[in-house]
Amino acid sequence: MTQETQNRKQDAWLAERLPYLRGLKAPSDQQRLLMMLADKKDRTTADERKLAALVRAEKAQEHAQKARAAAARIVNAEKASERKARDHELYKSAGLLILSGLVDTRTGKPTRDRGELLGALFYLNEAMGRADDEKRAVWKSRGDAEIAARSAKQEITSPD
Repeated sequence: MTQETQNRKQDAWLAERLPYLRGLKAPSDQQRLLMMLADKKDRTTADERKLAALVRAEKAQEHAQKARAAAARIVNAEKASERKARDHELYKSAGLLILSGLVDTRTGKPTRDRGELLGALFYLNEAMGRADDEKRAVWKSRGDAEIAARSAKQEITSPD
């Protein structure tokens, strides 16, 4: 690439970048010097070298800023995906309370006193920890049967 072509590309990039730089509330020293040299009419060879170096640095900074933004988008998307998966699990847990009749389907409110319900859930958690395998198998069997029955009922009533 000839020097003239490089200068044209640099000038085109500067024409796009300068309005952004001028719009900054607190440009860096490097950016201020870049703007000053870009605006200078009669640049010396030394000025051209300085300007070229500052343009390369500003382009690198612009590229790094875009890379940071892309990385932030990826991180935010991952966090959103994790939140969505967690929320889905919470909804499924709430669905279990609805299936058991402890939460009203229409209002989403507990069918029992909140303190009473929480105390019973604490007791249930402790009892489940002490339960033998046979009792747990009975609980699982009943729960799985109810879930299957509800799923089959929904499939019958759901329009295709």
